[in-house]
Amino acid sequence: MEESGLDAPAELKTEQGEIGVRPDVSLLEDYLRLVSDGRLRVPKFQRPFVWRPDQMLDLFDSIERGYPIGSMLLWETPSPLESLGEVGGLTVPDPPAGRTATYILDGHQRLSTLYGCLYRPDYVELGAENEWIWRVYRVLGSNDSHGNRYAHWKQGGPPPANYLPVRSVLKTLDFLAYARKLMHSSSHGERSDDLVEEAERVAQRIKSYKVSVVTLLGGTLAQAVEVFARINSKGQSMTPDQMVSALTYKGGEEESLADGIATVLERIAAEGFGQVDSTAAFRAVLAVAGETEVTGARWDVLARRLEGRVSRAVAQMDRALTLAVAFLRDRIGAPLARLVPYNNQLILLALFFHLRPAPSAEQVDTLERWFWITSWSGFFASINSSSSRQSIRDMVDLATEVKSPSDFVGGQGMFDFTDQRARPFPEKFDMRSARVRAYILWELRRRPDGHAWAVDQIRALEGNAFRRVSNRVGLPNGSSPGNRVMLETPIGVSVRNAILDGAQVGISPEALRHLASGDDEAFVKTRANDLAQAERRFIESITSVIEPYFIAEAAIDTD
Repeated sequence: MEESGLDAPAELKTEQGEIGVRPDVSLLEDYLRLVSDGRLRVPKFQRPFVWRPDQMLDLFDSIERGYPIGSMLLWETPSPLESLGEVGGLTVPDPPAGRTATYILDGHQRLSTLYGCLYRPDYVELGAENEWIWRVYRVLGSNDSHGNRYAHWKQGGPPPANYLPVRSVLKTLDFLAYARKLMHSSSHGERSDDLVEEAERVAQRIKSYKVSVVTLLGGTLAQAVEVFARINSKGQSMTPDQMVSALTYKGGEEESLADGIATVLERIAAEGFGQVDSTAAFRAVLAVAGETEVTGARWDVLARRLEGRVSRAVAQMDRALTLAVAFLRDRIGAPLARLVPYNNQLILLALFFHLRPAPSAEQVDTLERWFWITSWSGFFASINSSSSRQSIRDMVDLATEVKSPSDFVGGQGMFDFTDQRARPFPEKFDMRSARVRAYILWELRRRPDGHAWAVDQIRALEGNAFRRVSNRVGLPNGSSPGNRVMLETPIGVSVRNAILDGAQVGISPEALRHLASGDDEAFVKTRANDLAQAERRFIESITSVIEPYFIAEAAIDTD
C-alpha cells in the first residue's frame, strides 16, 4: 500500500503499553483486494450491515464527484479474532496462514457497500432475498449534473442499456463487454459513443479514488478500541454498545453483546412492534444489570463491570423488554416502537418490569400516568447524566416499593408531577417531535375503529396514515394536525370527498361547514381547536396540572 511519507508509524501510549498508528492514503481498490484475499476482515462483534439503499447510492455518487467519504480505522494484529465469513453478502476466504490479519473497526458499512457492489458476480440470482440492493447502476446520459445519478434496478429482466453496472468498473473484461453492448444498442443510436466515453470517465474516477485509512498496529483489543474512541471523539461512528460489545466479546459459542441485543430486537420487530433503537436496548441491558449510569458512563468501565455476565444481562433485558412492550401495547395503546415519544421511557419501563414482573394495580396506574405526563411535558427532552441517574433511582424505588406513589409528591423526583406541565397542542404535524408522537398515541387510542389500518400505514409509510384533507397549495395552516385524518378511501376517491360524502372521522359540524364551503383555512383552524380541546380533556383526566390552553409549534426533540 502507499505510505503517507512517514518513516515509521507513530505510537500512542496507554496504560497497557504502546500501540502503533500508521496513516495511509491509498487506492480504494487496494483495500477491496485485501478483502477479496481474506486479509482485511470484519470482526464478529461489529453490527450487521444496516445501510439503507439511498445511503449506498450516495456513497457512489460522492466517490465519483471526488468528495471525501470519511476515513476508515483498521487494526493490524497477530492476535486471532473471530470474523465474518461474508462481506457485502459475498463469501470471503479465510485469512492466509501465517499472515497477520487486519480488522476493520470503523467503516464496516462503507466497506461492505463497496465490496458487495463492485465485486458482485453477474451470475448471482436477482430473485435472492434483498439481492437487488447490491445491484447499483450509474445512469449514463443524465442531464442532471447536481442530482444523484446512481440507481438500483429492482424489476425483472435486464436494465436499460444506459445503466452502467458498477460491478463491471473494476473488471476490464466485464467493462469492455458492457461497452460493446452499449455501442450496438439501437435505443441510443448516435449517442452511444458519448455514453461509452461517459462510462469510461465514471470507471476511471472510481478506480482512481483514494481513501484515507488509519491502521492501528499491534496492542490489545482494549487498546485498539480506546484509540478509536480518542481519534473519533467527534462524531463517533462506533456506538457505545458496539464498543462494549467488542471489549466483552470472548469468542467461542457465546454471542457477543451486539449479537445478543440484535437477536432480541429482531424478535420484537418480527412480533409487530417494529424496530427498537439498539442504543436504547443497550442501555436497558445496563439498567437491568444494576448500572445507574447508562447515558454518560465510560465504555471501558462498563465493559469491565459486564465482563463474564453478558449472556445473563441480555437474557434479563429480553424478559424485561418483552413485559415493557406488552405494557405499552395493552395499557398505553402504543402499537409501534417508533411512536414511543422517548427512548428513556422504554429503558425505564424495562428496568421496572425486570424488578417487578408482576406489579400491583396501583403501580400500573402510576406507570400509565407517568408515561402520559412525561410524554406531554417533554420531561426527557433535556435529560443528562444526573437526571438519568435520579430517574433510575426513582424507578427502582417504585418497583421495590421503597416508596409508594404518594411519597414522591413534594420532592423533585420523576414521579412528582407537580411541575410537569403539558406542552401546547402541536401547531405542525411532524413525527420527529415527541409531542406529536404523544398526540398520535392519543388519536389512535380514541379511534379504535381505524387503529389496525393506521398502524399498518404508519409502519409502512411513516406518518402517512394521517392523510391530508386539503392539498391546497399555500394553505397557511396546511401542516397542522387539524388537516390530517385517519381514513382509508377507495382508489380514486380523495380524503376530502370521502369526508363530504359522509365518512365518519369525528369532525365537528362547524368544521364540516367550512370544508363544504371551500374555506379550507377556517376548516383546519376549527378542527385543530376541536382536537386540542378533546386532547386537553384527556390530559385533565390524567392530571389536573396543565398550562393555559394554546397551540404552538412543537419542538423537534429527542432523548
